[in-house]
Order: sequence, then structure tokens, then C-alpha cells
Amino acid sequence: MSPEEKELLRRSLSLAEENNGMLHSMRRSMRMASIMRALYWIIIIGSAFGAYYYIQPYTDQIMKIYNEAQSNLGSLSTMLQNIKK
Repeated sequence: MSPEEKELLRRSLSLAEENNGMLHSMRRSMRMASIMRALYWIIIIGSAFGAYYYIQPYTDQIMKIYNEAQSNLGSLSTMLQNIKK
């Protein structure tokens, strides 16, 4: 093998090793990006469920008040209809 061929082979090897390092770095970056994206969505969805769990007693209380008001208005309307008759 001539010295020129050895030099070309050496340069080719160094380029291949450099490309391999870059590819591994890119793969590692993509893996970290996927993990971070999943973590982001887990936090978003988890905080939504947490907020619902925290607010649920208040919404239940509001629904109870609304249903009582609705039944009171229904009984008031029947009383008004009975008075008109």
C-alpha cells in the first residue's frame, strides 16, 4: 500500500469516527428531546387533573346550590300557577 493510500485511508477513518460521534450525539439529543416532550405533557395533564381534584369540592357545592335554586324556582312557579287558578 502506497503512502498516499495510507494517508487517504487514515483521513477516511478519522472522518468516519467524527461522523459516528456526531450521529451518536444527534441520537442522544433526539432521545432527550423525546423524554422532555413526554415529561412536558405529563406535567400539563397531571396539573389539569390536580386542578380538577383541588377544585372539585367547590364545583360540587356550586352544583348543589344551582340544583336547590332550580328546585326552589320550580316550586315557586307551581305556587304562582296555583294562586292564579
